[in-house]
Amino acid sequence: MYGVQDWAEVHRLFHRDGLSKSAIARRLGMSRTTVIELLARDGPPSYVRAPAGSMLDPFKDEIRRMLADDPGVAATVVLERIRRSGFEGRITIVRDFVAKVRPQFAAAQAFQRTSYLPGEIGQVDWWHTGIKLDVGRGALREAFGLVVSLPHSAAHAVVFTLAKDVPGFLAGLLGALQRLGGVPEKLVFDNDTSIVASRQAGTARLHLEVAALLGQLAVKPVVLRPATPTSKGQVERTIRFLETSFVPLRTFTGLADLQAQHDRWAAEVAFARHHRRVGAVVGDAWATERGWLKPLPDPLPDVSRQLETRVSKDCFVRVGNADYSIPPGLAGRRVQIALTLERVVVRLEGTVIVEHDRSWIPADVVMAPTHLRLLREHREARKALAAGDVEVPVADLSVFDALAGGGF
Repeated sequence: MYGVQDWAEVHRLFHRDGLSKSAIARRLGMSRTTVIELLARDGPPSYVRAPAGSMLDPFKDEIRRMLADDPGVAATVVLERIRRSGFEGRITIVRDFVAKVRPQFAAAQAFQRTSYLPGEIGQVDWWHTGIKLDVGRGALREAFGLVVSLPHSAAHAVVFTLAKDVPGFLAGLLGALQRLGGVPEKLVFDNDTSIVASRQAGTARLHLEVAALLGQLAVKPVVLRPATPTSKGQVERTIRFLETSFVPLRTFTGLADLQAQHDRWAAEVAFARHHRRVGAVVGDAWATERGWLKPLPDPLPDVSRQLETRVSKDCFVRVGNADYSIPPGLAGRRVQIALTLERVVVRLEGTVIVEHDRSWIPADVVMAPTHLRLLREHREARKALAAGDVEVPVADLSVFDALAGGGF
């Protein structure tokens, strides 16, 4: 079985790079039938069975260390080295594995240059703005900005969130690419926990939701090794530019106001400036580069995070650090939750039972007015039953006699 990241890479190579199915099979070390099956899937696979082990597994970390030192090292040299460590297999599986993992090590070095082709790459990074926003009831939260910069034109986009997590990254990336007008061939990322689920000996494993989105966008991810900031220097400079030119002397009433102020400033100031390295006005260079970006898929991918939980005894579900009301009578039921930056949508067996605006207030309780009324009625009814205050009328048995024709 192949997983989400395999599906994403097959779709990118076929739809973006234009490789044939046979070429993809050779590059990724899988059968052509598997490539056809993965291309036939409209969406990423939801279940991944652990792959069977191979005799190369104990030596993969050693191979990755060799590639980290020299991305161009030949597979024959790798085979010679691991034979000294006890490997007894053939060159074929070594060559296939090296071909599969070599690009990420080579790419990390390649992206340190200072000139780029239009639409070639985008650099992505989180901006810790330090801006505290009022989220209600006197609570403040820091705003984070997911910044995407196109080095060829120096154009950038930012989407602001109140959480630097997987949902924030998914929504931020899609929103930034919408603002930039398309998708570059490659996206360069840090080794951030909102993107990378784990890392072993130089190989990054993306969160499944992140891998699925990148696959739907047909973009190649380049995840940098730790302590390689020069490989995304353009986005680092963009963040410094935002800190020194956008933030000073501004105040913001909330997240929407922060986003709106930035988008206006970007159009009127950032894109109107002449960029020395680019040698042109940023907006003019961006207008050219947009022609090289891949259009976003239509419809856009769903970037909500899917959760599942059980309704509490008092008919609430906990999402993040807030409680959201559920219609009374569903205590103990398992429900599915779609979480976005703005909304919490709760479903029971596929049917939407309630939607709430997402709250960012710590330990908040979000309750729909109808739920509050029903909950009070239920509580009053329980109290009345416990106190014996409920009068049950005596049945008039003559009604049954009349119905039976008086035959009793």
